[in-house]
Amino acid sequence: MSKTKLHLSLALASGISLGLAWPTNGFTLLIFIALIPLLFLENSIRNDANNYKGLRVFAYSYLSFLIWNLITTWWLINSTFFGMAFANLCNSLFYAILFWLFYWAKGRLPLRAAHLFLITLWLAFEKLHLTWDFSWTWLNLGNVFSEKIYWIQWYEYTGTFGGTLWVLGINIWLFSKFKDYRFNEGIPLLLKKIAVPLIAIGLPIAYSLVLYQKVERIEPTIEVVMHQPNIDPYNSKYNLINTQFLTEFKTQLKPYLNSNTDYVLSPETYFAEGYGEQLKGFEQSVLYQKMLREMVQYPNLQWITGMQFYDIYRQTDAPSLTANKVRDGLWVDYYNSALGIQSREKAQIYHKSKLVVGIENMPFKSMLKPLLGDILIDLGGTVASRVTQKNRSVFSHPKLNVKTGPVICWESVFGEFMTAYVKEGANFLAIISNDAWWGNTPGHRQLLSYTRLRAIETRRDIARSANTGISAIIDARGEILKQTQYNTKTVLEGKVSSRSNLTFYVRYGDIIGRWAIFISGIYFLLALSGRLMKRVN
Repeated sequence: MSKTKLHLSLALASGISLGLAWPTNGFTLLIFIALIPLLFLENSIRNDANNYKGLRVFAYSYLSFLIWNLITTWWLINSTFFGMAFANLCNSLFYAILFWLFYWAKGRLPLRAAHLFLITLWLAFEKLHLTWDFSWTWLNLGNVFSEKIYWIQWYEYTGTFGGTLWVLGINIWLFSKFKDYRFNEGIPLLLKKIAVPLIAIGLPIAYSLVLYQKVERIEPTIEVVMHQPNIDPYNSKYNLINTQFLTEFKTQLKPYLNSNTDYVLSPETYFAEGYGEQLKGFEQSVLYQKMLREMVQYPNLQWITGMQFYDIYRQTDAPSLTANKVRDGLWVDYYNSALGIQSREKAQIYHKSKLVVGIENMPFKSMLKPLLGDILIDLGGTVASRVTQKNRSVFSHPKLNVKTGPVICWESVFGEFMTAYVKEGANFLAIISNDAWWGNTPGHRQLLSYTRLRAIETRRDIARSANTGISAIIDARGEILKQTQYNTKTVLEGKVSSRSNLTFYVRYGDIIGRWAIFISGIYFLLALSGRLMKRVN
């Protein structure tokens, strides 16, 4: 086999293995060997006699990561082809740059230090990917275990960064063993070589099983009803007015409500007529008064629903970076919000604060808007930037003395972000989502699956209401206790527990990611300085 064919085969092997490991129907164990072909590829190119070594490492690794992205997130094409292409091409580029930096550093650092640089650099990138404007954290390696909750109960200490560290460490460890193996040495010797890394896969799983049994069992007493209206956001949703949504809610939910019902959850942007409802003075609006009248006969019930709000500004210049120009002299700010209402209580409002890149916000808008204008991916309805709020809010239920964190869709992908609800006193988490955008693809199933990680990290029960599906009840161990079918108009009833303990991860968040930024920075400076080049190889 020629070198070119060998390198292409190795690049394809890594990309396909990464993709086939991914939830929800992946073979998860593949993740522990998925990066080994790519490491062999880098080692082979480094030691061959051809030129353009760095460029070839970059090109082949880009191919690997592009295959991984396409296998796992091809369903983004249901928004637009441009949106899918942009997300996959950019995300693959970021990972290829990361791997190229490892190739560069390996020539300037001792081998073990170079491998540690790869691990910490990858972790540092994942942390950056959670915070910057190009945030697309779907493929953070720790997410791969979302269907293997019995393996990763220790996420209550590490979050998904512990999973990423586990995956990278095992891949590099096994690579170092395979690299020195010769086929004529026989299988028994190979098994002896890899025995310790295999034990390093098994021990965390064994510890996880012990933790699973130790999670405090609290009787679920909070009765929650989840509303799944199954409204097509492309063709139906934005042709209706808010009073029609209210009538639909009343018709669908009334048979399920009684004096014992504590919460009703309706999905993200359930009320989304036109511009939405004006935020200023909302409590005096016709819609809010009608909603309150529906709640009178259920004085103990709190309704948490998605709502689009807006603010209008009549001025010449943009009042804010998030403002959208309607016409000369008229600007509008939009909010994707959660609204909590209860009879005889003041309305509670939370504005979605993690926005989907390219859909709800333009990345680096201050720089790109003058060049590109207001380019956003159209998912039906209003295509515009949204306003966020700085801190998380929790909704209080005065009748129960319970607080819930109102999480809106995409926010459930962000671990440390979600811990802020718990720090504010949330006793359980209420997720409202609109899963109709991507059709019946792995997208909505992966989003539900990632929610299980948040339950483990925070040790909070989760109630999830999704337009189209899937609505679910998830306990503090990540078990899905009840769920609905996709693309079904239905109502799900269930109970959740009230919990108040704070996990290590809630207290300290992404401590692994923060340390990785520091350590990778040290290694980068050492590699840049060349002070350790004499010790290389």
